[in-house]
Amino acid sequence: MEDFIMFLLFATIICLPTSMIPEVLGSNVLVFPHEGSHWVNMRVLIEELHSRGHNVTVVRAADSWYISQTSPHYKSITLDVAVGANDTFFHHFVTEVVKIKRHQGNAWYRFGLDSELKNNFYELHRKICEAIVHMFENEDLMESFQDSKFDIVLTDPANGGGVLLAHRLGLPLVFNARWTVHGEAHFAVAPSPLSYVPLPPSELSDKMNFIERVKNLLFYIMRMHLYKQVVGPHYSAVVSRYFDQDTDYFSLFQAADLWLMRVDFAFEFPRPTMPNVVYIGGFQCKPAKPLPEHLEEFVQSSGEHGVIIMSLGTLIAELPQDLADKVAAAFAKLPQKVIWRYKGAKPATLGSNTLLVDWMPQNDLLGHPAIKLFISHGGTNGIYEAIYHGVPIVGIPLVFDQADNLSRLRAKGVAKLLDISELHSKIFQKAIEEVLNEPLYALNMQRLSRLHRDAPIKPMDSALFWIEFVMRHKGAAHLRTESYRLPWYSYHSVDVLLFLIAVVFLVLLGFVVLVWSCFRPCVKRKEKYD
Repeated sequence: MEDFIMFLLFATIICLPTSMIPEVLGSNVLVFPHEGSHWVNMRVLIEELHSRGHNVTVVRAADSWYISQTSPHYKSITLDVAVGANDTFFHHFVTEVVKIKRHQGNAWYRFGLDSELKNNFYELHRKICEAIVHMFENEDLMESFQDSKFDIVLTDPANGGGVLLAHRLGLPLVFNARWTVHGEAHFAVAPSPLSYVPLPPSELSDKMNFIERVKNLLFYIMRMHLYKQVVGPHYSAVVSRYFDQDTDYFSLFQAADLWLMRVDFAFEFPRPTMPNVVYIGGFQCKPAKPLPEHLEEFVQSSGEHGVIIMSLGTLIAELPQDLADKVAAAFAKLPQKVIWRYKGAKPATLGSNTLLVDWMPQNDLLGHPAIKLFISHGGTNGIYEAIYHGVPIVGIPLVFDQADNLSRLRAKGVAKLLDISELHSKIFQKAIEEVLNEPLYALNMQRLSRLHRDAPIKPMDSALFWIEFVMRHKGAAHLRTESYRLPWYSYHSVDVLLFLIAVVFLVLLGFVVLVWSCFRPCVKRKEKYD
């Protein structure tokens, strides 16, 4: 009997810590995602939330090109508006960038292309704001949001739809973030001294000389001005219409309860952060699953030389034919087998060692022990999968943050960068052989992989814990600094500094007056004597 009582007491003690944490089962999560590759990251979180018993509702536009209307993991609300975030423009833009880089095109032409991109992002945010107004003016829709008793809004701050919706509904706000409408997310929430914190996509490191610090500062000023030009007019108009007219639209972003930051300090340079920032870089990475039979057979046929895989992302499914021929010719000269994700016409120079595929299980391939090298465009998902599995990279950046991502890996000695204009067969082959034959690339990447994996809790588990933490406590205001409410001169203590300078000046002035008043009679007597 005593043994049984002791067993019950022991079981109670063991269960006590977990029982003190309330369970959050069947909570209601409202998701306002961002299109494109951003959705890939959000979908992973949604599937995990669904697996834990939460009810997820996703708001999508009528012309969504990534976000499916039906899914076993969420129910969707399709807005009767077109946002225009389709792949047509991005495919066109990337194709034009490839042409310019290959032929070192006219700077004015590149400027025109950048202006076109700016105008398209301007239109994208304008249409997103139209979608927000459509939601807010639809009384039945807003009432259904209220009746659904949502616990949080989960959104990607690359657009402001979820931010404004959360504030309109009075719900806690959680970000799945790497970027906001104003650029890299850290610069919105955490102190970011430009002396050692490089602004993406400047391609600088945390070890900057004087000229690089000047470049970083100028880059920051120009970028912030550009972001405000592109997004400011649209969001300011919506905020002044539905919120307090004195409210700055970006302060609504900065008021988020939690920032799930899709970076890891194995990749990111050291920098200041905040209590409500949780790092989940690589949260989508998983141990490799067995390969499909045909791929496994091809991989095993590589013998001791191993396998190279190449993918330039969803926006580059094919290359100009002459460039594809040069790439294929370089591969044909290698002893390794190559798996190349490529949808274009078969290159004339394709060797027997190269397998073309429309799609590849990238994570599973990177986790295979026979994989020796990853040739990548530098997308965030692929980079973290390479870090997770310890595979060095030859990077061919094309657009957006890709060059900056790869420059960070280059600074850590795990990647070799090539411009697409350098993709001549000999240069390309030489870069591949350098990374394959220089042991430091693989050793540095394996070390980076160990650093990334050596954590008390997996990134996905951390993300889920903190999302549920916000749901349990109806927010996380105690973790959020109020610095964003301060005017710039108070944030940087300019007013305090001017006050102290004024005090010092007055004290010195008083001292000078006092000294002058003491010596003045002596001077007068001397003048009288003389």
